[in-house]
Amino acid sequence: MNQIDTQPDKPGLPAHERVYRQLRALLLFGEMPPGAPITIQGLTARLDAGMTPVREAIRRLTAEGALTFQGNRRVCVPRLDAGAVSELIHARVAIEPELARRACGFATAEDIADLRAIDDRLDAAINSGDVRGYLEENYRFHAGLNALAGAPILLDLAEGLWLRFGPSLRVVCGRYGTQSLPDQHKAILAALAAGDTEAVARAMEDDVRQGMEHIQQSVE
Repeated sequence: MNQIDTQPDKPGLPAHERVYRQLRALLLFGEMPPGAPITIQGLTARLDAGMTPVREAIRRLTAEGALTFQGNRRVCVPRLDAGAVSELIHARVAIEPELARRACGFATAEDIADLRAIDDRLDAAINSGDVRGYLEENYRFHAGLNALAGAPILLDLAEGLWLRFGPSLRVVCGRYGTQSLPDQHKAILAALAAGDTEAVARAMEDDVRQGMEHIQQSVE
């Protein structure tokens, strides 16, 4: 399956790309909570990296909206308010069902089997209360499906949205537990197997709304 590379420590990456991916993963999977300050010194120690690649990673992720510049050279992980969550819901509902609809036209039996294996690992993480495992496998499911769509512009937009709500989703998991976060992955997989593009899009919209409503409740 042609999915997003989720390995930040992949051998052969230049230092600036490796550090960017490491910091991106920390944000995406909520290892840095909303409101957490980001410092070059702190990241050089945490990532065992030089100041130049760390500074570049911070610059890139600030440009992508995953970090917020507050002046006086202060950078932090953004805190979502109700308005921001509402915007994220509208954006995700506009983009991700369309990606799922397009992916349905390209998904092979092997692709669907790969997604089903990811979902099985996701279920195992839910049952064991493994928050990091849940967040990683949930992201891999969506990223893998989105990558099948053959729509790089929409894919980039979706990836940027995930970076914005990842830290808050970790907070929700910590507060309510993994079992409080049901998904529509089984319905998505069934629709993919049937080649039903509209059913895939509807299931994805339901999945997006369910997950984001938990975040919305947590900020309200």
